[in-house]
Amino acid sequence: MSTAYRGLPSVDKLLAHPAVAGLLQRYARAVVVGAVREQLQAARQDVKNGDPVPSPDQVAEAVAVRALHQWGPWPVRVINATGVILHTNLGRAPLSVESVEAMASVAQGYSNLELDLNEGRRGSRHQAVSELVRQLTGAQAALVLNNNAAAVLLGLAALATGREVVVSRGESVEIGGGFRVPDVLRQSGAHLVEVGTANRTYTDDYVQAFTGNTGALLAVHRSNFQVVGFTHQPTLTELSEVAKEKRVPLLHDLGSGALLDTAAFGLAHEPMPQESLASGTDLVFFSGDKLLGGPQSGIVAGRADLVRRLAQHPMTRAMRPDKLTLAALHATLLHYLRGEAEHRVPIWQMIATPSDDLRKRAEAWAVRLGDGVDVVQGLSTLGGGSLPGETMATWLLSIAPMLHPGGADGIARSLRLGTPPVMVRIEEGRVLLDPRTVLRNEEAELTGAVRAVLGR
Repeated sequence: MSTAYRGLPSVDKLLAHPAVAGLLQRYARAVVVGAVREQLQAARQDVKNGDPVPSPDQVAEAVAVRALHQWGPWPVRVINATGVILHTNLGRAPLSVESVEAMASVAQGYSNLELDLNEGRRGSRHQAVSELVRQLTGAQAALVLNNNAAAVLLGLAALATGREVVVSRGESVEIGGGFRVPDVLRQSGAHLVEVGTANRTYTDDYVQAFTGNTGALLAVHRSNFQVVGFTHQPTLTELSEVAKEKRVPLLHDLGSGALLDTAAFGLAHEPMPQESLASGTDLVFFSGDKLLGGPQSGIVAGRADLVRRLAQHPMTRAMRPDKLTLAALHATLLHYLRGEAEHRVPIWQMIATPSDDLRKRAEAWAVRLGDGVDVVQGLSTLGGGSLPGETMATWLLSIAPMLHPGGADGIARSLRLGTPPVMVRIEEGRVLLDPRTVLRNEEAELTGAVRAVLGR
């Protein structure tokens, strides 16, 4: 075995190889040497397992590939042709041009993030965005955190640590990514009290659960699944009356954060923060990067005294958003304030696009691609745990699997590994591309990528 190892190239020989020498021009020598040694160690293990000794060229190319994966730009831009608008794996909501410009502006220099320019003294990073949230939702005050899970956790920790929080058993759910309501309650220091059943809970169930140690009522919007049939759940107005009578706050984990009425676009109605507050909720928690269409963030809106308690909690500093998030969120909220969100916020542009426009775009792609592709009817989805089961009619570009030696899977893989990567979906053995989720300025790249994969 030691004889076989002698066939491996030395570190110095690999550093002189053109594939590795190019890395030395771009990266620190110590980092490249470390990558070479790691690859040689991996090669020794392969030889020990019975694999043939790799040539110096093979080892050098492996180092270059490793460098590309580890040191290349990340994350990379992806063209989303899946038809899933809020695709969690692809970063959810793309930002508006104005939001991106706002981020770039504050990223390239200094800003008044925590400076009151009028007074020339320390200011609040939350004030500007919170004022917009207040105006858009009717809340007395608002607070922005780094995501909605953090917002819920902070709310429970600040208002109910060591106390009981009453939740309907049908709402003691897992929202996604292991985010479970019972776990969040435990981490916050609050104690979960489940009432009712999985499908039916009544106002009296909440009333009967009250003790001298009850700290809050918590309502959770079941955003990523549906319960149908023999069901009942009290309205927020009814829960608000109970909470006021018992003198505890009503908290509402809303999730998606739609500031526009989804029913106006032919979808089921998604509960809105402003509706929650109008129904008597004391604090509502929602995301900034789902149906609001902004950057990843969590927003708390509601009673000023309760928001103040959250803002003063020690955990708030650990959960606060940075200047880039606040700049992008501020610009996104301004679209709603100006009444232009449907035309400027990308996810609402996608939701609002008429079916005829999608058909024309798909047909234009088909003309550029030639034989073996068709335009067919299909469905788009919202994704991101919003409006489960709801779909939107669309038109799809369909690629026949026989156009590639690897079939449909081969086409999808080649597109996924291209530059830029293109994500598609496969149904009934055909590759489908949905123009609804492809940005207008990506169309030339998309058709070019498909032509390359099909050898055209």
